[in-house]
Amino acid sequence: MKTGFIFPGQGSQSVGMLADLAESFDVVIQTFAQASEVLGYDLWKVVSEGPDTELNKTECTQPALLTAGVAVYRVLKDKAATPSIMAGHSLGEYTALVCAEALAFTDAVSLVADRGRFMQEAAPAGAGAMAAILGLDDDVVEQVCASTESGIVSCANYNSPGQIVIAGEHAAVEVAIEALKEAGAKRALMLPVSVPSHCSLMKPAADALAERLFAIEVKSPTVRVIHNVDAQTHSEPTEIKQVLIEQLYKPVRWVDVMTVMSAQSDQVIESGPGKVLAGLCKRIDRKLTCLPVYDPSSLEKALT
Repeated sequence: MKTGFIFPGQGSQSVGMLADLAESFDVVIQTFAQASEVLGYDLWKVVSEGPDTELNKTECTQPALLTAGVAVYRVLKDKAATPSIMAGHSLGEYTALVCAEALAFTDAVSLVADRGRFMQEAAPAGAGAMAAILGLDDDVVEQVCASTESGIVSCANYNSPGQIVIAGEHAAVEVAIEALKEAGAKRALMLPVSVPSHCSLMKPAADALAERLFAIEVKSPTVRVIHNVDAQTHSEPTEIKQVLIEQLYKPVRWVDVMTVMSAQSDQVIESGPGKVLAGLCKRIDRKLTCLPVYDPSSLEKALT
């Protein structure tokens, strides 16, 4: 049986995540200890005790979710789970690359912490916004964004059929929300984020990230990784670096990613806190079984 592995991005974090798994598997705490040494602060303490405001800071959220995804994968790997292909949603793409041995874990922890900082610096709090749009076809959302004259706004995440996230300048996103409601959206609401990810406002962050990326070693992955930008796999390190740079200011094509994965997998395991991606998987392809793993009970279910 071919098993695909997927890794969540920002939005899946919560204070107390992986607590039950950590009680049963020492490798979880060991993985967070590795990350803490790189970061210079106790990441597990922030994840375990919070407060939410600290964990939800982008420069903390990103290494926390990367570490959580890697920790769960290490538990699964110790149980002889073998992936045939991988993907990660936004930040989760870095987790996939670590687990596919293309990126060293410690390099990735430092890199995504900087990625979060670069993103926040590119769009100071309040300057940008993101909104979830439900119940409209992709082309309708694209047309409304393109016709919005109040500033920059575009599609950022194609999460599932009828579920798109838009991002851009705050005023432009607000105008687009009203226009999308008039166009028939079932729901159109602002998301509680401080950074407008995956839009052109992130190009300064992409430039800064490029300098960091080209200073670290990236290897050819031992397991194929489907990338967000083009829903393709890449084996050349220079190509991997390029798609990671473009990922900051181009949309996450998750529907396309999962369509590729569905064609090449018999089942999928979501490795990391929560089950956001498992929910999206059901909307994209109901025939594909997706099992989230985040605690001992879900681990046992996935392994059986």
